Amino acid sequence: MSVASVPAPSMFAVFRRRDFSLLWLAQLISTAGSALTDLAAGIYVYRATESALAVGLTLMVTAIPSLIIGLLAGVFVDRHDRKKILIATCLIQAVIVATLAFVIGIEAIALPGLYALLFLNAGVKQFFDPAHDSLIPEMASDEELAGANSFLSIASFGSTAIGFAAAGLLASTVDLTWAFIIDAGSFVVCAGLIALMGRYPMPKPEDEASVAVIVANLRSGMGTLFGTPVLRSLFLVGAFMFFSFGLWNVLLLPFSIRELGATEFEYGLQEGLTSVGFVLGSFFMARFSSRLPEPLWIVVGLVGMGAAGILYGLSTSVPVAIVLVMISGFFNSPSSVARQVLLQRNTPREMRGRVFSAFYVMRDIIFLIGMAGAGLADVVDIRVLIIAASCLLFVSAGFTLVAPGLSLASIRAASDRLRDAEAAPVLDAIPLRPATVPDFGRVALRLPSFSRLSAEQRDEFLRDAKIRQVPAGTRVVEHGDVASSAYFILEGNATAGIPDEDGYRGLSTMEIGDFFGEIAALTGSPRTADVVADTDLTVMEVPAEALRAVMTVPEIRKLVLSTLTSRLLKTEAADLPRLAGIDQESLRDLRTPRRIVVASAEPAASDAP
Repeated sequence: MSVASVPAPSMFAVFRRRDFSLLWLAQLISTAGSALTDLAAGIYVYRATESALAVGLTLMVTAIPSLIIGLLAGVFVDRHDRKKILIATCLIQAVIVATLAFVIGIEAIALPGLYALLFLNAGVKQFFDPAHDSLIPEMASDEELAGANSFLSIASFGSTAIGFAAAGLLASTVDLTWAFIIDAGSFVVCAGLIALMGRYPMPKPEDEASVAVIVANLRSGMGTLFGTPVLRSLFLVGAFMFFSFGLWNVLLLPFSIRELGATEFEYGLQEGLTSVGFVLGSFFMARFSSRLPEPLWIVVGLVGMGAAGILYGLSTSVPVAIVLVMISGFFNSPSSVARQVLLQRNTPREMRGRVFSAFYVMRDIIFLIGMAGAGLADVVDIRVLIIAASCLLFVSAGFTLVAPGLSLASIRAASDRLRDAEAAPVLDAIPLRPATVPDFGRVALRLPSFSRLSAEQRDEFLRDAKIRQVPAGTRVVEHGDVASSAYFILEGNATAGIPDEDGYRGLSTMEIGDFFGEIAALTGSPRTADVVADTDLTVMEVPAEALRAVMTVPEIRKLVLSTLTSRLLKTEAADLPRLAGIDQESLRDLRTPRRIVVASAEPAASDAP
């Protein structure tokens, strides 16, 4: 099979998209302000208590809200306009942080007031993070996704370096209250920049937000997270990693002051230069991320951080410690960027809020446990704890090498299945039978939107639909073919991938309830990907005319167009098909700022510790 070579996009190509540039600048400004608050709060508490446990409590109160509202926030994000959520959370956080500056000046309520406001601020942030991360795949193509996350990490951690250093300087020279005042202003600026972005509307929820609907939404989000091999493996890999990060985040301050004899400014410098290392690593990833699969970048990052962390725990001087934390920060970036790309790439658009929130809840729970464990530094050698935390990163790297969906063996196996599948003409020899009402029932069971069809609409949908029994190893569709049918999976699993000169990219697994081939069916363009049956596969083959006919039902139209748009973003910009053949009502649903990406070949204008 010959595949034309397509040049990789420039590492800066994503900045041609105006909305991404605005979001990047907003993150740069607001994160610098947030770093001021984070470090200033830690310094204030340590001054008042001289306790590592008290500093840990400062960080713990920022993780607890995740346990209370994290999952509910994900449901909310999937049901409402994500841009409006970003603006509202920024403005609310501005008010909360400004209040912090006032509260710490009242000695009687300073500490409890600080904890309470940090808790509230973290609760509001539970809505911001999944909404923010859910929009990134809509602003960047699949080829630009690693670069987009790299540059967002640069904005986040580059500004963190500035904020940490500034907080240390403010603590040493003037008044910590200025840190909170500046942060409040940064949130207002952030809201203004996001308001200038285009629209990213979500489909109107089919049901009112009753308790039963919310529970069902939560269950579907958790089901996607734990039912998708790649996402489930990322969850398990993260358990070791985030526990280590929780220990590190608390231990760095007392280790610097007790063991290294550093000043508060030198501690702030360490935190800041850790972020400088992360920025350098993110530039590296923006340029070279395509050289290795994302899971291998995770392994490289974890091993590098683990080695640097052990050496840091053995260090005895501030200059050596600074170099080591910079190295650790550098290796943090490959792990963080690759993890984020895999989460975004493997989560359906309509599920991103719930899946990301579930992942963040797990992260914060593990953080919380790690932070609590850091209280042992008051009675146990702090060096031992830092070395132990670093060794956990090696455990996480080892699990990545064998985890389903992440291991190199899994990636190679998926590519091999696509490469070695029997040629598409074999499909023509497979007997067909007419689709029946029970077959339709199996579709509606997995895709409830189809249950909205009347009996007449259902019969029309089934009139020319056929059932195929596809043997494992058969290529169901092949890129470049011109065809006019979509396929709904009734039984079995399949793998899809977009061929390029190095093999396949954008690999994804599909199972019962998934559908594919809708791009060619609705646009009249050639197939954009290969799909091969991993197991014996039963599919319903539906002609384009039948699929268009049922798209008069709003719920089905939103489902199909959302999936179509997400898949188009995984194709090369030069190969994007024309949206010919879709009725005008459907086209109106795609006329958002992402519309230009779908319609034209011309480009439109973090969670590490």
